[in-house]
Amino acid sequence: MVEEIFKLSQSNEKTVEKVIQDENIHYTHVTLNKDDGFPEHYSNANVYMTILKGTLSLRLDEQENHEYEAGTVLKIPFKTKLNLWNLHEEPLELIVVKAPAPVSPE
Repeated sequence: MVEEIFKLSQSNEKTVEKVIQDENIHYTHVTLNKDDGFPEHYSNANVYMTILKGTLSLRLDEQENHEYEAGTVLKIPFKTKLNLWNLHEEPLELIVVKAPAPVSPE
């Protein structure tokens, strides 16, 4: 078998699932319930987010909060300040891709 197979969890519980993490790409499946989110941080790579379900609330650098619905794909540059969370009743499900994969400091 040439291909590798990966499965995503099928749950509405809070999930941060590192599906693929290699030297080429970091591919993470995330599910957040109302008022769940991530601490403020700076992107350590180019980040691509695909909203699969729900509404993403996102603040980048010093911008105001923006909301993005399912079916939206975002491209966020390296070293951008991120604040993201789910402010809505419906669970938020998204895929976060970092490419090229971040290099860990030595």
